[in-house]
Amino acid sequence: MAERRTIPVYLSLEEAAEAMSVSTKTIRRWIAAGNLPAYRCGKRAIRIKLEDLEATPRQIPAGHS
Repeated sequence: MAERRTIPVYLSLEEAAEAMSVSTKTIRRWIAAGNLPAYRCGKRAIRIKLEDLEATPRQIPAGHS
């Protein structure tokens, strides 16, 4: 039997931001900082692999005393 490959799921910036409960500006910052790989589709569209988004470490906010 042939091995079955999974097709990666790509999200828009807006979908990625909603999935991570952050703003699209934050997603763009993560991409610019090199923390989140992104792919350009066409001239303007930017897409993010769901598996890359899930692997992105998130900072835990510091408690305020």
